[in-house]
Amino acid sequence: MPGTGLILGIESSCDETAAAIVERGARTLSSVVASQIATHARYGGVVPELASREHLRAIVPVVRAALAQANVTLGDLDAIAVTSGPGLAGALLVGITYAKALAFASGLPLIDVNHLEGHIHAVLLNEQETQPRVLRLATLAQDDSCYENMGGEPALALVVSGGHTHLYLARPADGSWTYSLVGRTLDDAAGEAYDKVAKLLGFGYPGGPWIDALALHGNPHAVPFAFSQIKTKLHLAGKAPRTKAARTAPIANLDPHFLFSFSGIKTAVLRYVELHNLRPEAESRRDALFTGPDVPARPTVEAALATCDPQTLDLIASFQHAVVGDLMKKTFAAAESLGVRRVLVTGGVAANRELRQRFTAEGSARGVRISFPTLALSTDNAAMIAAAAWPRLQAGRFADSSLSADPSLALGR
Repeated sequence: MPGTGLILGIESSCDETAAAIVERGARTLSSVVASQIATHARYGGVVPELASREHLRAIVPVVRAALAQANVTLGDLDAIAVTSGPGLAGALLVGITYAKALAFASGLPLIDVNHLEGHIHAVLLNEQETQPRVLRLATLAQDDSCYENMGGEPALALVVSGGHTHLYLARPADGSWTYSLVGRTLDDAAGEAYDKVAKLLGFGYPGGPWIDALALHGNPHAVPFAFSQIKTKLHLAGKAPRTKAARTAPIANLDPHFLFSFSGIKTAVLRYVELHNLRPEAESRRDALFTGPDVPARPTVEAALATCDPQTLDLIASFQHAVVGDLMKKTFAAAESLGVRRVLVTGGVAANRELRQRFTAEGSARGVRISFPTLALSTDNAAMIAAAAWPRLQAGRFADSSLSADPSLALGR
């Protein structure tokens, strides 16, 4: 049985190098994140080769900072956890290689964690940290899994980010969780659509915060975007279509009502921009906000707002309203179909203001409990990786020396 319950988590799946110390999956002692936004912003998205190089530069100081913040040494730890996938191959390998070397040198067990499961555990970690102090101390003092204190009820988890839009049925089992894939995107993830629309309109990377901030100033019903019902393709005979995000399960195994597709709305925004001749304005906006010697590294929302006419703001508000509406419609339909009364919403897009407001209101109306991570735990971080590793530590499920990156690693079937 673990002694201190302290786990060092390491996360390097995309463009954040992160390390954290978490106690028994229930209390964060430190969380350090080195962001690469400034590196990738000029390209409008993540460049894999640059991401790997930045991880190499940051991994050692980030881990040292996490240990120092928590006031612990490697000798105080029970295990080291690391993201093994999905993500960028080169970026994952930096974290995995360093974690393996650190575990070998310190004689600690190594635990591999699925990045998507980490996002789900970000919600559970936040719930543990926000519960009354007496209950939290009792949780940390006991040897049984901290998740037994969460009611033992199944939950529907929506993982929505720049690379993922997945629905999972999460069931508690023997102090841990099992996952069944319920729905997913067939093409672009929701966060990817945000980034591409923001780039099209002349805003910087990442696009989500820009869209969310500016949507407040537009009419969400001005542009009637609509999502059509996804139908099973009979000619595929149950096989996954040849799209980058549809590799984890045959289409025939999933209800088409719970499948997402965001490439269409991205194209619809492009057509709207071309039809209303908004491209010159977008190019001028990009030059005004992101070029020149006097331009700040991160322009303010006020500066961006000054470059937008009412038509552009209406387009932004309508795009966000439609995307959030589609996420809500299919998530709550899945929850009703499965008889689930608890929904976990996590991932980078879970930091979106409108998404949180509308999901919370709809959940309240339906009698469904909605849970989010904190804003800091919504984006990629290592605290969620360390939290997800806690049940594995208790069960003695460790990685061996053959552990390597799996860029297409699936969660649930």
